[in-house]
Amino acid sequence: MKKEDLRIVYMGTPDFAVESLRRLVEGGYNVVGVITMPDKPIGRHQTELQDSPVKRYAVEQGLRVLQPEKLKDPTFLEELRSLQADLQIVVAFRMLPEAVWAMPRLGTFNLHAALLPQYRGAAPINWAIINGDKETGITTFFLDHEIDTGSVIQRVPVPILDTDNAEDVHDKLMLLGADLVVETVDNILADRVKPIPQSELQTDEPLRPAPKIFKETCRIDWTAGVKRTYDFVRGLSPYPAAWTELLNGGKRTVLKIYATEKEFCQVSEPVGRLLESNDGGLKVALSDGYLHLKTIQLAGKKRMDVADFMRGFRLDEGAIVE
Repeated sequence: MKKEDLRIVYMGTPDFAVESLRRLVEGGYNVVGVITMPDKPIGRHQTELQDSPVKRYAVEQGLRVLQPEKLKDPTFLEELRSLQADLQIVVAFRMLPEAVWAMPRLGTFNLHAALLPQYRGAAPINWAIINGDKETGITTFFLDHEIDTGSVIQRVPVPILDTDNAEDVHDKLMLLGADLVVETVDNILADRVKPIPQSELQTDEPLRPAPKIFKETCRIDWTAGVKRTYDFVRGLSPYPAAWTELLNGGKRTVLKIYATEKEFCQVSEPVGRLLESNDGGLKVALSDGYLHLKTIQLAGKKRMDVADFMRGFRLDEGAIVE
């Protein structure tokens, strides 16, 4: 079968999923339908509706778009069936019921932003950085009953630099992931795929999960030490952003932190003490050194470099973060 004859249904929602769809469309693959989340209410009164990035691209390309509220809805399943897909591709969408993923004759494969079986779950990029990993990767795998557990088609390792934040790794994996999606489709077409059960890829290393991140997950634990706190901040930057509470001059304010630098040394101040650094910036005392704050955002203010922030900020003696 030629790629022009292979009927593909594509499923995805955020920016991460647009690149793979673009590569398929521009590569001449036959995308017969796109499934994405319903339009999202935005604005103060939630009266405006915002298209997902995948929907915007699909509409621009004249592709058929379905936006089911419920994936088990009989009307949606009938519409999906009418597309007569040979293959379904999922990139950053949602958990599919068997009635959906088992529909195409060639199955449904997913692009996951980690080296499965590590980091199953909703936030693999964030957790790999938070945990201080030096490597992550991308995986294509066939969907199965349990989330992120299906047999692996292909994996590609990707290094994580010590200066990378979640956005940096996201962008790397987005581009490499699009390459892998196309390569996986080509290998399925050529009958070159030999899926490997994840149990055969598991090593003695404990499996680390990648659960969804909530606001309270993002609160900084200043007792964790310089490296772990540094990794925590970059693993959540720029979104949803690590945060702490700043106590300064009798006021308590939420402070988001987007970028820091490490300094390992002996420290005499208590953990959490906020100090002015030699270059006029801010640093936080930790058990094994200082964390220099580089990009921050005080509640109600804009995100800014610390140098700009300090021009309008008075740091009182005894100021702390906690």
